[in-house]
Amino acid sequence: MVNIRMATVQDLIEMQQCNLWCLPENYQMKYYFYHQLTWPQLLWVAEDFDGRIVGYVLAKMEENDDQTAPDYVPHGHITSLAVLRTHRKRGIATMLMRRAQLEMEQVMGAKYVSLHVRKSN
Repeated sequence: MVNIRMATVQDLIEMQQCNLWCLPENYQMKYYFYHQLTWPQLLWVAEDFDGRIVGYVLAKMEENDDQTAPDYVPHGHITSLAVLRTHRKRGIATMLMRRAQLEMEQVMGAKYVSLHVRKSN
């Protein structure tokens, strides 16, 4: 059983380690801090019964668009999603994604969410 909760600054090192173990796309710590400071409600972690981070989702709202344009549609983006191999096939990634999507929609007003995936995945 895992607990899905909003990430804190104290979780960022474990989130980065989870990223390093799971994914070929890695980020510097300043990128995690930027997300935490800009969209704190869009970073979620899965922790096991020992309180160890076993998965995370790093999400954001797209900021490249001209938000003053009449056709602007607010939308989110999943920057990174990872679950340790030892905890896969338990629905953890689904729970993390659903929570991030809910927050993007209800808190940030996102109309849709994008996610880029490697072809090999």
